[in-house]
Amino acid sequence: MTGPTAASGRRGAPRHCGWCGREIAGAATGGRPRRYCAQSCRQRAYERRTQVQRGGLPEDAVVLSAAELSDLQDRLFRLRCAAEDVVTAADDGASAAELRILAERVGSDAQGLERLR
Repeated sequence: MTGPTAASGRRGAPRHCGWCGREIAGAATGGRPRRYCAQSCRQRAYERRTQVQRGGLPEDAVVLSAAELSDLQDRLFRLRCAAEDVVTAADDGASAAELRILAERVGSDAQGLERLR
């Protein structure tokens, strides 16, 4: 298996909610793996799918409100700034400990981007 679904198909790999992106707690004991962390997320995903179908958009379309787009742009800007801080610190001869702290901030900001909603 290759591509983005390969990681989610591995045993032991964390699974994330198809709506909110939070990690789904509990291991699958049998049957079909859970796609949503809660019934409310499952309902929101269903509502979105039906709205997309009524609107004539492709099934894989991503629809964001203006506020969600603005928030995403802010988080991307923060990630870029954190990455630039690492480069600047490396150019200035920062210690390994300082670079590690900055790299952890990049990782934290990137992890925050995994959740779109």
